[in-house]
Amino acid sequence: MGDPAGVGPEVTARAWAARREHNLSPFVAIGDAAAMTAVWDGPVARVGDMDEVLQAFGDALPVWHLEDSGPLTPGVPTAAGATCALHALETGIGLTRNQASSALVTGSVSKYALHGIGYTHPGQTEFIAERCGVTATNAVMMLAGPTLRVVPLTVHIPLSEVPERLTIELIVAKARIVARGLKRDFGIEAPRIALAGLNPHAGESGQLGSEEERIMAPAIAQLAEEGIVVDGPFAADSLFAPAVRANYDALLCPYHDQALTPFKALHFHDGVNLTLGLPIIRTSPDHGTAFNIAGTGTADPGPTIAAIAMAAQLAAARERSYAPAK
Repeated sequence: MGDPAGVGPEVTARAWAARREHNLSPFVAIGDAAAMTAVWDGPVARVGDMDEVLQAFGDALPVWHLEDSGPLTPGVPTAAGATCALHALETGIGLTRNQASSALVTGSVSKYALHGIGYTHPGQTEFIAERCGVTATNAVMMLAGPTLRVVPLTVHIPLSEVPERLTIELIVAKARIVARGLKRDFGIEAPRIALAGLNPHAGESGQLGSEEERIMAPAIAQLAEEGIVVDGPFAADSLFAPAVRANYDALLCPYHDQALTPFKALHFHDGVNLTLGLPIIRTSPDHGTAFNIAGTGTADPGPTIAAIAMAAQLAAARERSYAPAK
């Protein structure tokens, strides 16, 4: 459920309340049960195994209670709360790696609070990758919504550092992971991928920048030799037009905001953050802890509902991809 002082407990509870409306698969909230009951007066069932989850889900929200976080005030993060969030994340990873659950949905955490208890990873993705035995560079963030999927090739770095981080090797490695993820997790047999240019007008044949000709074109050629079709580089100001983006299953973008700005404009309430390249399925609502509104009853459960629904869809697609041919 993420940080117990954030909106995670509330939106998780409200997702359960909307389970029939959205046809959600059974799920269990992991963390501090008191954080749930502090912001929600609906039925809660403490559980300790997955059989109990399935038995309880129809009538109450199953909560896998790990530990008491001490005095709780919604909107006020604490060291005990950050510790509970970290332990919940570890437990969720373990249950999913052991196949007790089919997917992991991570609530929002406070990096500041986590770093205060000695957590050294930049975010949850890097921690999950490490626990799954995957290098962080092989864990690729995708934002997915009903009409658009985007992948930023570089993520949380200053914009000034993007040109030097953008390499042929980076583009090739991430495109491979995206193509494999689209096949395995979305059931797309022949993925169609597009690459956005870094510079305005995709460099204008070198007049506005050389990265498109010097880095992107060779990467695209190398991928083509491997049977991975990536079109581009395209001018980013036209790539997101409906008639253009509809031709592709995913868009690769050189930097964070180039991908996330149009994505959030289109799918602010139903966009899902998911991680490709992991042995497990991991999704997350595309928002933060929202401490400023925690406990007010105004948090939108839509992104959490979308993350839970997509996790189930990806799990079903992956199960089909592993099924023996008849």
